[in-house]
Amino acid sequence: MTEVKQEWINIAVEALDKAYVPYSHFPVGACLVTESGKTYQGVNIENASFGLTNCAERTAFFKAVSEGEKEFTHLVVAGHTPEPISPCGACRQVMAEFCVPDMPVTLVGDNGVTKAMTVKELLPYAFTEKDL
Repeated sequence: MTEVKQEWINIAVEALDKAYVPYSHFPVGACLVTESGKTYQGVNIENASFGLTNCAERTAFFKAVSEGEKEFTHLVVAGHTPEPISPCGACRQVMAEFCVPDMPVTLVGDNGVTKAMTVKELLPYAFTEKDL
């Protein structure tokens, strides 16, 4: 498994201050790393119509894909949680769409506590093109 770089953790943690969370007050930051080493920062963006809220992980993926990137090597997700933050189901499914099952995902909580996972560990029975 690829080792997480401190730079990527810093990008995800720095994103926490950019999150738009006037309702939940629960900021989440993400750093998505491409095959070429480029990074995309994502934040959660809330909306008064809660169903229109977007998570940090998906924001990072959508920014990258909109720029033509489709090859990813690592994702870091950070939150102000005592334990490493856990991505929601929708974000896990987006990861499954764009990442190989063994791509590393590093989850970060307060005080730098981390947990290393893979996309497959986060969503072992992902719905993929094979299921269509």
